[in-house]
Amino acid sequence: MVLTTPHRGYSRKDTDTRKKWLAKHTGIELDDTLRNEPEDLKGIIENHVGFMNIPMAIASPLVINGSYAKGEFCVPICTLEGTLALSMSRGMLATALSGGITTRHIKQELSRSPVFIFETIDESGPFLEWVNKQHRKIKKVAESTTKHGKLLRIDKYTSHNTLILDFVYYTAEASGQNMVTIATSAACKYIQENYSSKNGFRYLIESNFNSDKNPAYKTLLLGRGHHVVASTIISNRTLKRIFRSSTENFLDGYRQLTIGSLLAGVVGLNLHVANALTAIYLATGQDTACVSENSIGIMTCEMRNGDDLFLALSMPSITVGTVGGGTRLVQQKKNLEILGCTGKNSSKKLAEIICASALALELSLGGAILSNEFAVSHLNYGR
Repeated sequence: MVLTTPHRGYSRKDTDTRKKWLAKHTGIELDDTLRNEPEDLKGIIENHVGFMNIPMAIASPLVINGSYAKGEFCVPICTLEGTLALSMSRGMLATALSGGITTRHIKQELSRSPVFIFETIDESGPFLEWVNKQHRKIKKVAESTTKHGKLLRIDKYTSHNTLILDFVYYTAEASGQNMVTIATSAACKYIQENYSSKNGFRYLIESNFNSDKNPAYKTLLLGRGHHVVASTIISNRTLKRIFRSSTENFLDGYRQLTIGSLLAGVVGLNLHVANALTAIYLATGQDTACVSENSIGIMTCEMRNGDDLFLALSMPSITVGTVGGGTRLVQQKKNLEILGCTGKNSSKKLAEIICASALALELSLGGAILSNEFAVSHLNYGR
């Protein structure tokens, strides 16, 4: 495999050279003068007054052997943090030289969790039995609001005189936040109109149990959105060449990371997965607020084959889609085309690309910290 990296430099000529390089690699030419018309923004933003330009870069070469993402990718990212594009590219290069990153898509589930409130603690039991018996009808009502969403199950959680119903959906190519809200609302109205309670009851469409836009241990355990795992094996020789470190140093470094994270009460175990998420979310039209719940990935490392480094990243929550929302914006849509993330299973492919990119960035930052180049790199590129 012949690997090439983007041209360096800050001049207009350098930017043009990179755009030509990208067009050659992907077959897609970028035009950063494209803008959506105001009437196209319904459902995306209200009180529109204009557009905010955010710098965009390409991180490359990302080589993936995944369930849905296969091959070499040039990843568009938007960021205001100097060093991020170079760091992500460095991690990608190291993994590509070592055979790439393996990714596996585990599942895709998104939920909305209404809570039903009764007058006494005795009433939630009969209600739970009724919901179980009515499952097929409730499912039919919920799915009547969407062409592609499917209600997978309804998880039940009783607390005192309340019952939380966690409606769990498969959302296909959409990230699904609006989809699950509308579907669950229809189901709740059906329940309200058809369940008879002696003392009456009320419900709230959301109890915050699903942890939408919140980092939570529930999400770490059960997932929300796409659940993807990624791994790579990097030779000790490559670590020394690119990161000026070693497998032994990485193992010790991640032991210290584990201790520090536990002492701080961090949800998950990673250095800065949020950086990769935010940069790719902005570039591909995702809901960036989801970064708060999606950045709870767990990174681990171990020694393999004598002195090689095995890295694995599990991300149980990647809430992204390739249709609807910000993916309708012309620039973001073009970036999805660069990644080949259109059509069937494209949201799963995108989730795998994101997880692999996050792993590469984690690797690069780890190397910078271990070689004491973290501050120097920000001094040179971040100011």
